[in-house]
Amino acid sequence: MKIELFDTTLRDGTQGEHVTLTVDDKIRIARRLDDFGIDVIEGGWPGSNPKDKEFFERARDIEWKHAQICAFGSTRRAGLAPEGDPNLRALLEAGTPTVAIFGKSWTLHARVALGVSLEENLELIASSVAYLKAHGRRVIYDAEHFFDGYQDDPAYALETLRAAAEAGADVLVLCDTNGGTLPSDIYRIVGEVRRQFDVPLGIHTHNDTGCAVANTVMAVAAGARHVQGTINGIGERCGNADLCVVIPNLQLKMGFRCVPEEKLAQLTDLSRFVNEVANLTPIDRAPYVGRSAFAHKGGVHVSAVMKDPRAYEHIPPEKVGNRRRVLVSDLSGKSNIQYKAAELGIELKEGEQARQAVQRIKELEHLGYEFQGAEASFELLLRTIQGEDTRFFTLDRLRVRTEIDEDGGICNSEATLAIRVQDARELVVAEGNGPVDALSNALRKALRCFYPDLDQVHLSDYKVRVLNSDDGTAAAVRVLVEHRDGERRWHTVGVSTNILEASWQALADGIRYYLLKKRQGELAASAALASAQRT
Repeated sequence: MKIELFDTTLRDGTQGEHVTLTVDDKIRIARRLDDFGIDVIEGGWPGSNPKDKEFFERARDIEWKHAQICAFGSTRRAGLAPEGDPNLRALLEAGTPTVAIFGKSWTLHARVALGVSLEENLELIASSVAYLKAHGRRVIYDAEHFFDGYQDDPAYALETLRAAAEAGADVLVLCDTNGGTLPSDIYRIVGEVRRQFDVPLGIHTHNDTGCAVANTVMAVAAGARHVQGTINGIGERCGNADLCVVIPNLQLKMGFRCVPEEKLAQLTDLSRFVNEVANLTPIDRAPYVGRSAFAHKGGVHVSAVMKDPRAYEHIPPEKVGNRRRVLVSDLSGKSNIQYKAAELGIELKEGEQARQAVQRIKELEHLGYEFQGAEASFELLLRTIQGEDTRFFTLDRLRVRTEIDEDGGICNSEATLAIRVQDARELVVAEGNGPVDALSNALRKALRCFYPDLDQVHLSDYKVRVLNSDDGTAAAVRVLVEHRDGERRWHTVGVSTNILEASWQALADGIRYYLLKKRQGELAASAALASAQRT
């Protein structure tokens, strides 16, 4: 059975804190939603701001593959006829085949928020729906605060739905606007409403009790066939129902058709795309699409997963476009190391090398190293244990000097670095925006004549964590560094009671990793050329 998916990322999602989208952003996201298979895309409220008005103007010129674009607004204002209401007029001017309007279901909102009688509120709903239907629009009626209203005065809440249905509403959406209803009540109430209406029912939930996804699933189980939500659950306060969880739950667990199966495999990419465009940090532990959703850390878990992934995975990660990850930590056993080594193309000798790697990792993590977020450092460690030379250069000495003026502003950071590389000794001085940047610049400057390609490598992120704060200024710190070269990014780690020493470890490993990959690429190219010449 088909579920109609209604995405409100571009409207309700943008009401979330720290979420801001330009018109170009909204168009880009809408195109991806359309390609993914979303049925209805709510683009915004054209009567409320110029940005949403422009979105609908541009959307009219786009040939959408699958989705219908939907404009959002409210029922008419009290005291205005439908034809004289600017909000309803803006909905029609948006030119969308589908419109969504919300009305009041709760006596509290009718009397207090709108300041009208209960009878007049019913008229606002009915006349607004009828007016939009008379102009050829498909009308989705959002019954705002429906569950609060139903539990307070069920007879009146049902009257508001009846007013919309008799006026021609195509879908009646029951909204848990405050996000305070629990799944058992959602199931009961949707079932009671379902028995009284032939109009398709929808569900719109918020996550204020952490139950938005569960509430949506229970509503579908009770008969709702229209589902509203946002990508990654972004939205006002605690957010909306997360379609990245709702969709696979309905499709993979309950047998409903939401999107084509081949499109479901794009779910993780869609989630990351929306986060990137909205400039939001992805949540690693997000179900289905998070980096940690199929990550395994405990040795017992990894051993079982290597035999049969079903032992610790509820679905194959590929079904939603994600991938399995095995983490390396002080909880690791040989299974973790062997899995990661195979993933990296490293052949550890059976037994001894794997045991040596496990022991070394446990020792380093006891000191404060953390390899889960520094897989480049982990690979260097494995290759060293395997006997591969990954040094490329060695440190002779370094000195970093920072001058601070009387007002506390940093005037200058300068790094002096002496390293040995290819039987030569290089001594360089470099400045930077702070001591770590100066050190990074000095290292790349010293190596540039030997490895010119390093010009494309840049330090892109730098994080410091104090490991034992009780020790005050003598505490050990862990430094995590990210490098990029335009195509890839990789992470390395360093630990010391001296922040510059920890930074040097992470910086040096980051450059060594790049040089290792460059060497591997050159060897592979030479082997391919030799093979081609032989044939």
